[in-house]
Amino acid sequence: MADTDTLAAPAEEIIETDGGTTRKMILNMGPQHPSTHGVLRIILELDGETITKAVPDIGFLHTGIEKQAETRTWQQVVPLTDRTDYLANLSNNLGYCLAVEKLLQIEAPPRAQFMRVMLTEVTRINSHLVWLGTSALDVGAMSVFFYTFREREEMLRMFEFFSGQRMMTSYFRIGGLALDAPRGWEKWIDKFLKVMPSRIEMLEGLLNENPIFKKRTQGVGFISLEDMLDLSVTGPMLRAAGLQVDARKDHPYSSYEKFQFDIPTRTENDVYARYLVRMEEMKQSLRIIQQARDGMPGGPYTADAPKVVLPDREKMKTQMEALIYHFKIVTEGFRVPPGESHVVIESPRGELAYYAVSDGTSKPYRVFFRTPSFGNLQALSPLFVGFPIADSIASLGSMDFVLGDTDR
Repeated sequence: MADTDTLAAPAEEIIETDGGTTRKMILNMGPQHPSTHGVLRIILELDGETITKAVPDIGFLHTGIEKQAETRTWQQVVPLTDRTDYLANLSNNLGYCLAVEKLLQIEAPPRAQFMRVMLTEVTRINSHLVWLGTSALDVGAMSVFFYTFREREEMLRMFEFFSGQRMMTSYFRIGGLALDAPRGWEKWIDKFLKVMPSRIEMLEGLLNENPIFKKRTQGVGFISLEDMLDLSVTGPMLRAAGLQVDARKDHPYSSYEKFQFDIPTRTENDVYARYLVRMEEMKQSLRIIQQARDGMPGGPYTADAPKVVLPDREKMKTQMEALIYHFKIVTEGFRVPPGESHVVIESPRGELAYYAVSDGTSKPYRVFFRTPSFGNLQALSPLFVGFPIADSIASLGSMDFVLGDTDR
């Protein structure tokens, strides 16, 4: 992504103009800079304090996950998806599982679908809180960082309660869930729903009318809606520009059509508008979680697909057929009919798409991730150019990208 001419440019260049002599400076921001929100390098060209060119240089976190997927069985790819957007791992699990289920022509049972919706919305809040705390810290609001990570800690404990892991849960599996919800899960959700609204209000009280925060964010980081669409930007950045687009509404999946919620939008199209959109999205996620908790169906948590889903452990211990299926799925994986599938979901950062291709074997022929962070990062240059370097950090934070999601 980096411009080789820019990379080769000197650190400072004297330019003769009609108005006299001026100096163009080339400045490297990152990849170690904490405000780049990961290992991102940005080559900035400055005319005084004003940015005249900005080139992102990515790839420092590349792990080759898409290529790794071709050497794993279909089920073994699930833990790899956790490690792309590591702040929204359950969203990654969901998109991949839906793509494979589409190839297999199976559907998770209602209980699994509602549980998936509930936990991905908890994940959305978790992700937005990390974004809020780090972005507010970038512009000097230190207290917000501590409060957001306090709330996030409770969500990580909840994920651990459900799956045994705080971050890389791999809780969603092809055909349903890894385990049924543990006994007492309703109390955890009820406590979360009782506490979280007041915590969001407290955070809004700290920032909404904070004069310093507003001066650092209002009118900063403007980019036209047309440019964002051309650059394949998705998610809250589009909605902060007035475009009401959300895959949960436009192309419902995993029973989202059964839930009532609004799509927050703003029209100011600046850093402050993106902040307001994400704050409202957390409130809408709480609405969805409440509906999922109240309407949670009973029944099985995995699809009735014995050649794909691991059998119940009690059956495995007492029935020969179940033992054979368990042994073959664990050692060889399951075969997926030849074909291709494409699924789009709405992650906290925007549209996350999975394109899966099967050649009829137990391993994927190809799995392609269309990650929102990579698309959103295309807008970095128009977002920076023309603004002072002091505003670049606020603009960068408002994009809310994850470098693991970008590099893969």
